[in-house]
Amino acid sequence: MIQMISTLLGSMPALAAAPGSSGKAAGQAVVEVGTGPAWVLLIPFLPLLGFVLCAIYAAIGNKSKLPAWTTVGLLAVSFVATVSMFVSFDGPYTVHAFDWIQVHFGEKSLIADFSFYVDKLTILWMLFVTGLATLIALYASEYMSHDIGTGYCRFFSAFGLFVFSMACLVMGDNLLMLYLGWEGVGLCSYLLIGYFYKKPSAVAAAKKAFIVNRIGDLGLALGIYLIFVHFGTLEYTELFNNEKLLGYVADASRGDFSAIPGQAQWIALLLMVGAFGKSAQFPLYVWLPVAMEGPTPVSALIHAATMVTAGVYLIARMYPVFLVSEFALPTVAWIGTITAVLAATIGMAQFDIKRIMAYSTVSQLGYMFAGLGLLTTTGAAFHVLTHAFFKALLFLACGAVMHGFAGQLDLRKLSGVSWMKGWGIVGVTMLIGCMNLAGLPYITSGFYSKDMILAGAFTTPGYSIIGWLLVGTAILTAYYTFRVYFRVFVGPQHAEPGEDYHGDDDHGFHPHPPGWAVNLVLCVLAFASIAAISLAYINKAESYGWVGSMVQDSSAYFHSPYADAAYGVAKGEVDPVNGPVGYKAPVAVFGMTAHNAMILISGAGAIPGVLIAAFFHGPKGWQGLFIGGRTEAGKCRMDAVAKRFGPIPKMAENKWYVDEFYQMELVGPLRVLSHVLHWLDKLLVDGLVNLFGFLPRLFAWVIRPSQSGVLQGYAVSMVGGVVILLVVVMVVVLRTGGAA
Repeated sequence: MIQMISTLLGSMPALAAAPGSSGKAAGQAVVEVGTGPAWVLLIPFLPLLGFVLCAIYAAIGNKSKLPAWTTVGLLAVSFVATVSMFVSFDGPYTVHAFDWIQVHFGEKSLIADFSFYVDKLTILWMLFVTGLATLIALYASEYMSHDIGTGYCRFFSAFGLFVFSMACLVMGDNLLMLYLGWEGVGLCSYLLIGYFYKKPSAVAAAKKAFIVNRIGDLGLALGIYLIFVHFGTLEYTELFNNEKLLGYVADASRGDFSAIPGQAQWIALLLMVGAFGKSAQFPLYVWLPVAMEGPTPVSALIHAATMVTAGVYLIARMYPVFLVSEFALPTVAWIGTITAVLAATIGMAQFDIKRIMAYSTVSQLGYMFAGLGLLTTTGAAFHVLTHAFFKALLFLACGAVMHGFAGQLDLRKLSGVSWMKGWGIVGVTMLIGCMNLAGLPYITSGFYSKDMILAGAFTTPGYSIIGWLLVGTAILTAYYTFRVYFRVFVGPQHAEPGEDYHGDDDHGFHPHPPGWAVNLVLCVLAFASIAAISLAYINKAESYGWVGSMVQDSSAYFHSPYADAAYGVAKGEVDPVNGPVGYKAPVAVFGMTAHNAMILISGAGAIPGVLIAAFFHGPKGWQGLFIGGRTEAGKCRMDAVAKRFGPIPKMAENKWYVDEFYQMELVGPLRVLSHVLHWLDKLLVDGLVNLFGFLPRLFAWVIRPSQSGVLQGYAVSMVGGVVILLVVVMVVVLRTGGAA
């Protein structure tokens, strides 16, 4: 496994290791960074303004939708500014807001200003962050309307603060700004998961998310400390042009990791821990599924489309640092694969449709990490983009169902929703989202982004096992995705209200369909999910798609010769200094180029998965379209099959008891240890402090009678003192005389 990095880098004379390097050789990249226009500051600070205004609305007791329209308007302007930043971009630049931290000691200076760094990777991330935030805020204006008042203001205030924090994370020009945004999105996640603070499960979920993320954040903090200690800077422009780092990349390109200090290699491993925590990778993934206790717009924005991609962004942004570590990227590849498989097996056994989408998010994040570890940063970034669209669509469609059916999310208690009056748009958009998540060949953007990652796995020597594991995950993904669709959206019409229903049972339950805002957002996201297919064909020859062109001029750029081989590009040119450029023949999979083979492999995964779901969960008949035979909501063919597997389905439904294992092996012992340390602190540490505090009180208690204020008492004390003095004098005189 470890040989992958040295093998790849050793064959790469043209390694881009810095933003804007555009393919310059490793160790020779020099980045010219200019000064950008001041209006770029609108992108992060408009959401911050929304946070402040919504807080003011809460203070004055506003009870209208003003917080929502304020947030939507400001985020829309921020998105327009991001588009303008993309259109006018002509090279990496920084925009300075104000001086922040400038500490000088000895020959080193810690400089971390409140400034923003803009390259194409920044633009790529901010396009979907601001765009999706605007759409989801519009969706939330209707979804959260039941809570108009202080709660409504509180929700949109935290919403604006989140987008500001995400902008700091992505756009900051130094690692301290990234860390500020990193902790900011963690805080907002805590506030929004626990939005229903009177609900114990929501409070517990918020605390779990906060604590698990702190574990990963410790790794990130240590990694940032070590970067400053080793390289002497936290600013991207200086770090990516640092002579040490460029030299290490050159050593790595020769496969000589022994020349790279262990301290430099440890940096990537520490940053990796932070990425695993924020992006819910094994073993720190357990917080994300329970985060579904928050309102659905929170699930769509924070836990599907933006915040959870922060770990992917961190590795992509710091890719030159990861390249110089012998163990980091292989670990990223395997952890991503393990996470993808594990989460998929859990998702296929759940009955809560939001929880299924949550485990799907964990699984798809595993795909992205596998792509980063397999040196296909373009594939990972492309999957981030497509996943943001279709997973937000899926969450919001599920949220519309939850909102209209009084909180009902159990797929055994819903059926035929698409056929109900007013639910057609939700049904169609849900189908589009499911097709993208399943990755149906050619007709979905999810297929194209997964295709690049799978091709990277099959064309990288020694990593075909990851490819087959990810193909197996794709089959499971198609199955559990369409399990939800067939059970909830088609079939006989049936609906049982959820726990939020407090109506009159005598008159029956009548679900209320979504309004214009929800339907509009679902339609836009469905269109974006389909339109994203075109991105695979823009600049395809030069950089493997539009996303590739965005990644190419950034620190995330890494051109692997296996990418050319996967596309069937045969290169035979020879550089007189550096040797062969690429491979003379494409790598074949099943006798064809890897990307052509992926069409068959992906189709062999997605289409059978859909058909299996149709057979076991699909409804009966309907002009021969469905083959499932299901005639009621709560029963299907899979029920009988599941019983034959004994305890396995129940174990998967209970998440393989990972949480229980953590409780027994980690939480329980730590809680016992905390109680032991508490009593040690109380009895020993506090006991000593209390003892030293008690001694003066004891002395005061002893001498207090002598200060009674009674005259004769003082006279007796004086006489007693004189007597004692005389006795002492006599003893001294007698002892002195005796000695003489």
